[in-house]
Amino acid sequence: MSLVRPKILVTRRLPEPVEARMAALFEARFNRDDAPYSADGLVAALAGREVLVSSITDRIDADLIARLPETVKLIAQFGNGFDNIDIEAAYAAGLTVTNTPSVLTEDTADMAMMLMLALPRRLVEGAEVLPRDGTWPGWSPTWMLGRRLRGKALGIVGMGRIGSAVAARAKTFGLTIHYFSRNRRPPALEDKLDAQFHESLDEMAEAVEILSLHTPLTRDTHHILSRERIGRMRPEAFVVNVSRSELIDEDALVEAISAGRLSGAALDVFENRHGISEKLLDLARAHKIVLTAHMASATLEARIEMGETVIVNIRAFIDGHQPPHRVLPETRARA
Repeated sequence: MSLVRPKILVTRRLPEPVEARMAALFEARFNRDDAPYSADGLVAALAGREVLVSSITDRIDADLIARLPETVKLIAQFGNGFDNIDIEAAYAAGLTVTNTPSVLTEDTADMAMMLMLALPRRLVEGAEVLPRDGTWPGWSPTWMLGRRLRGKALGIVGMGRIGSAVAARAKTFGLTIHYFSRNRRPPALEDKLDAQFHESLDEMAEAVEILSLHTPLTRDTHHILSRERIGRMRPEAFVVNVSRSELIDEDALVEAISAGRLSGAALDVFENRHGISEKLLDLARAHKIVLTAHMASATLEARIEMGETVIVNIRAFIDGHQPPHRVLPETRARA
């Protein structure tokens, strides 16, 4: 392995400052077309490369890991999430995997707060209702009535960095803060946020009017918002998700909203490997759901910080040190 200019493959286009810095530090191969690689294309492009700089659009499963050239030693994910990578298979193959946590906190929290405002205040509907020919009849007392945010109960699933940042923003809007997390947060944080801890997610789902998901995708959190839990929520409640689509039983969510058993949802992530569900799109057209295009971390500042974190991980690994953001299989990470 080269100790001076390691050979890296970057699978998607990154902001120009990031690519320029990578080109200066590494022997970098970039994807100028920005089209996702096929499995065969990725294996071919990695010939002679030591580092794969992947993104969420790269499906790095056990079969692909078994086919990687022997030169590849590090998968440096450009992103906080890494459920596109079979971490257990990578670990068994002797590969190191890293990600880019921490840098997305503020932008993701901003997005969650925007979605909390957009749905009850009918923001998307209000923007779309104005006719292009300017014939709108004007304001009236009953026109586009939404719901006030202040005084509502917000339930946060996962009070980590992002969940805590969302809670801080929500408090300034007059929401009462409830949370469910694997570990209870320190009293100082609870006091600062006036946050009430719930030992049971079922109990919290019944108590709140907004449920916002901020937990990583693991075996334990897959469909954490299950059909049964959705059924426990109040009819006037709605769901916000800027984390991972797999946290929600999407079919159950669609059915509950369609039947009027749930007020709606604001989603920055949703199942779309086979195309976005037509039922989900129908609800969006009816303004029962707000959909945004996986934009929670989409700021230039965040993308540049993500790139710098990738570079730090690569440099540490090449220099023979433990990368600061190594990802381990769940069983080892908990040991």
